[in-house]
Amino acid sequence: MNEKPIKNVVSLSGGKDSTAMILMMLEKNMPVDLILFCDTGKEFPAMLRHIDKLEKYIERPIIRLKAEREYDYYLYQHKAKSKNHSNDIGYGWPFSNGTNRWCTSKLKTDVINRYLRELNKNYTVKQYVGIAADEPKRIKDKIYPLYDFGITEKEALQYCYNKGFDWEGLYEIFDRVSCWCCPFQSLDSLRNLRKHFPKLWDELRIMDKKTWNKFKADYTAEQLEMRFEFEEKCKNIGMNIKSREFFKELKILLKQQGVSGVYKNGGFFKTFGGSNCNGNM
Repeated sequence: MNEKPIKNVVSLSGGKDSTAMILMMLEKNMPVDLILFCDTGKEFPAMLRHIDKLEKYIERPIIRLKAEREYDYYLYQHKAKSKNHSNDIGYGWPFSNGTNRWCTSKLKTDVINRYLRELNKNYTVKQYVGIAADEPKRIKDKIYPLYDFGITEKEALQYCYNKGFDWEGLYEIFDRVSCWCCPFQSLDSLRNLRKHFPKLWDELRIMDKKTWNKFKADYTAEQLEMRFEFEEKCKNIGMNIKSREFFKELKILLKQQGVSGVYKNGGFFKTFGGSNCNGNM
């Protein structure tokens, strides 16, 4: 029986690690047959421009993949069912949370895996993924050139900068660059989204209003807007926004706006506006 030929496939997220990976692989003349980029539909515009720039630089095609259903379909229209699937409970999935990261599976991994399954019919696929040397817990059963090269996240970013790739400043604003509407972002990241990308922030607020579940476990996007506005006012009068005094005043403000909650360790939990919530920031 003849062995299937090998197909070397690079998974490109577009971030610093996968970008450094493909550049280093080509620099070292490693085999690269296909480069896959999966567009979730919620990428920063600068990220999409980065992919175009990278493609021109390496002079190789980057295959753009996209799910059949878009993010907004799953958020607003997908028919949700109860746990035992016995009855419908409404339309639209909630924003991703710790127990259901549907955006990653439906819009990225499922799409890529479907593509690779087709390739596997005729090829032995070797998949290359950009995970840095300081992320050993993420290493699984694929090929990780950055890890093998001993390249850390910091070194990967600097390498890309040295090659002229700067993502139009995204990594100067955010520690990590993912979908702009990701609910797993830190508060600092969301503050920066609001400050530097006000149109995307306003779009996120609209998205949150149209769904049946809140953006984060502790806050809706509108409540975050209230908090960030209040932070700015407090800073202007010299109040420390990490102090107990600040959180006491914030609790009063949210309660005045019809938001009930209990303060604990810098976050609010239990109930907000009547809906149940089990986490803190």
